[in-house]
Amino acid sequence: MADDRGAQAPELSVIVPVFNEYENLRPLLDRLIPALACVKSFEILFIDDGSRDATLAVLREINRADPRVRALSFSRNFGKEVAIAAGVDAARGRGAVIMDADLQHPPEAIADFVAKWRDGYQNIFGIRQRRDTDSPARAWLSHKFYRLFGALGEIELPEGAGDFRLLDRAALDALRSLRERARFSKGLYAWIGFKSIGVPFEVAERHLGVSKFSYRKLTRFAFDGIVSFTTVPLRAWTYIGTVIAAIALLSAVYFVLEALVIGVSAPGFASLIVSIMFFAGVQMISLGVLGEYLGRVFAEVKGRPLYLVAERIGEALEGNGMAKS
Repeated sequence: MADDRGAQAPELSVIVPVFNEYENLRPLLDRLIPALACVKSFEILFIDDGSRDATLAVLREINRADPRVRALSFSRNFGKEVAIAAGVDAARGRGAVIMDADLQHPPEAIADFVAKWRDGYQNIFGIRQRRDTDSPARAWLSHKFYRLFGALGEIELPEGAGDFRLLDRAALDALRSLRERARFSKGLYAWIGFKSIGVPFEVAERHLGVSKFSYRKLTRFAFDGIVSFTTVPLRAWTYIGTVIAAIALLSAVYFVLEALVIGVSAPGFASLIVSIMFFAGVQMISLGVLGEYLGRVFAEVKGRPLYLVAERIGEALEGNGMAKS
């Protein structure tokens, strides 16, 4: 992977993935730039994830007025997780903050992150104190996901921790080396380790616009996270198959004994159909789980780059090109 960090690298980079967020860009910068007075120098790196509104045009205007604000624009929408990976690739700072553009992540909390960073912590993550901004259903599902991931996953996720965090250069380089396609950043942050600490913060209401994550996308994202960090679903079908085989064997013994003692009885049609449908369903589910893992192997072996860059805005990002994987 090419490294464009130079001798004049800023102390802190701020990585902000954006998708159709032109309304929030200037309000975000109005709060973010004053909040960065806690560091000696900084850059703000927006990753435009194939926006279809005026986001890219606004980013060009902002860069002309303030060269500390840079941007990468993807050739199409690749998703937030990939946008975060692109930001990590391009960040030049000794550390980097990852945050959303909708002002639910308060820029003022960065000063608390930086204080912990200077105390020697390398992976400082924000912990949401309340979920008042989420619907009751979404808050409940999120809580259950963390519990399920903790029970099945190979690592533990701190509940309430998300993408809002500060990563030291050592942690950034470690994250940069992970090039998997099915990305679940929350799991990757935990997997790399390093000296970590949580910092509580209050989640604000979204400034403008609407969330780009539907329940369908969130469900898929949660499933990706579990599949990416555990093989328990695969092992579970070994146990399920063993139990079903044992039940089938016991049933066979019972029917043989019944035939010897009582005689052959005609089985009911309904019970036969139910049994066939049940075992067919079990087989289809098991094949589906296998297919999910096989599909990820297929995506990995193709070796496509994580993303394609259509435009680069700002110092050390001039020119177009394809991101290396």
